[in-house]
Amino acid sequence: MSMWRIDTDTLAGSRFVVSPLAETVAALKSLARDRPEHPGERAWLDTHLPAYRARQAADPVAARLVPAVFGGNWNADFITPTPTGEGAPDFAAELAPIRATAPERARADLVVSLGGPLPPLLDRDDLAQRAADVLEWVWHRTVLPDWPRRRRIIEADIVARTGQLSRGGWAAALSALRPGMRWLGDSMLRVNAHDYPSKHLSGVRLLLVPVTLRCGWVSWDDDAERYAVVYPCSGALADADRARVPDSLARLLGPARAAVLVLLATPKSTTQLVALTGQGLGSVGRHLKILLDSGLASRRRVGRSVLYFRTEAGDALVSAQRTP
Repeated sequence: MSMWRIDTDTLAGSRFVVSPLAETVAALKSLARDRPEHPGERAWLDTHLPAYRARQAADPVAARLVPAVFGGNWNADFITPTPTGEGAPDFAAELAPIRATAPERARADLVVSLGGPLPPLLDRDDLAQRAADVLEWVWHRTVLPDWPRRRRIIEADIVARTGQLSRGGWAAALSALRPGMRWLGDSMLRVNAHDYPSKHLSGVRLLLVPVTLRCGWVSWDDDAERYAVVYPCSGALADADRARVPDSLARLLGPARAAVLVLLATPKSTTQLVALTGQGLGSVGRHLKILLDSGLASRRRVGRSVLYFRTEAGDALVSAQRTP
């Protein structure tokens, strides 16, 4: 098992961050494996796979490079630079370290990810540039057009995880991040089930990075001053705004209020609803008041948070509008 011993100061200074590059790497992983984890991902793949396959077919080096970069149990390190966690997230700035990777470093990382020598096609000096070109294509063609929605899901997940941290501490927050990860107590975090050397995180920055697709990895910078855990958003949030608002329900309640009611299939806070819908706090508050007053929604306090959810009447109304 891969274990991290994380001291108290590192835990206290850890933070959640948004990373366009991490989202793009996750998207490339999904395109490369073509194994959707949920219907929403299947629809996204159906939309973008033909163009991705055509791009790779026209570039035999990239076609061989992408599966080599992701290897088996370990990504080539240069493809997953650790976010800085500073300033507004910017894809171009995050991509720059990949483009700047020295040729010998890129080849060495690929030997590790492949678990053996490089095939002749990949024994070249422009591997990092070609990998960056593929990521730039994936960002502009498949992620950027959908980035506002993805970012809302990511921000809603951060809100949910922060609330989980305040209620259950690090044991609850870290154990639920990704499969195989578990807080064992005594400052020990089991990162995954792979047999990698243990690490001691003391006086470093720990960044927690959600992505909307069902994958994840860990990374650290060359100086071992920043560590990152990339993890998938919780299923309820990742699938939340893929739920279609029935046209009849939108006409009955108005599209914005209907969207809030549909999202309340699982309990959510006002902040999560703002992040998921893109509506303002005042608008969401007004919709919730009307839904509460009409008996379509209810609420309960959980720790410091107030969670809203559909009542039986709300469930019946949404189900009736979805009935053919």
